[in-house]
Amino acid sequence: MSQTIANLHRKIKVADDLQKVVRTMKAMAASSIGQYEKSMHSSSEYYRTIELGLGVCLRKITSESTSILPLVSQFKKRSRNISVVVFGSDQGLVGQFNNVVAAHAVNTLNERPGNHRVWAIGERVQAHLEDIGLSLEGTFSLPKSVKAITPLVGEILIDTNADDLESDCDELYLIYNHRTSAANYEPKSLRLLPLDNFWQNDLSKCHWPTKNLPEVLTVKDSTLKALIREYLFVSIFRTCTESLASENVSRLLAMQRADKNIEELLGDLKGTFYRLRQGNIDEELFDVVSGFEALSKDSLLRTLV
Repeated sequence: MSQTIANLHRKIKVADDLQKVVRTMKAMAASSIGQYEKSMHSSSEYYRTIELGLGVCLRKITSESTSILPLVSQFKKRSRNISVVVFGSDQGLVGQFNNVVAAHAVNTLNERPGNHRVWAIGERVQAHLEDIGLSLEGTFSLPKSVKAITPLVGEILIDTNADDLESDCDELYLIYNHRTSAANYEPKSLRLLPLDNFWQNDLSKCHWPTKNLPEVLTVKDSTLKALIREYLFVSIFRTCTESLASENVSRLLAMQRADKNIEELLGDLKGTFYRLRQGNIDEELFDVVSGFEALSKDSLLRTLV
């Protein structure tokens, strides 16, 4: 009986320690969500600014019938290279986060025939993609903070050849988990390249927010190229921050479920522990009472004799 109580006491201590770890991870995930949400908001504001600038440039190009960069051209359907960058996680305890985004990446590739090139961001999603049977072109380390996102974006642009504005444009997709609410997310694909006529027409519809219309200088050269590079940069940056925010949302939900399960387990263990301890105390009291009664009877018999 005492050994069983000792085992229960050890299990309760382990569960208590595990609950402390889970609650620490919950606090860290909640803190990270706030950090990445703030970055998402800032990058979205910058993205809007770049959109407005590109819209002005493209409207001027259209009005002057000026030839533009090969990157901004009519995209012809052909046998082509399709590059996909999949954003996942390095760590576990994120529920179905990596499974969902890996499955969506496979569906995206199946719908688009061509020469597929796949990059993975995060060790966990890399393992999922390889288990599915995809051959990876390369991998990137997942940034641990907002400051580490900028170097990652530079690596992606270089490795996928997206920063070469004079090259023939292949298709580039970003696959990531997009937040749909404060406590939910879903996989999403963003076609970043090519910057074709559809892209150009959409941006041309962006109206300047004030009556003071801007004047664009050197549209054909430095201005347009600079804006396109910033557009590519901020698009990947914003995607990365949203994926990291979604990852921490998934981790927070997983930790909340774990915390609830541990709480229920602790309740069961403590209930069993208290019952066994009370039973042990009752047995000891019974032995004491029985011994006392036996001694009392023995003393009474000696007195009578």
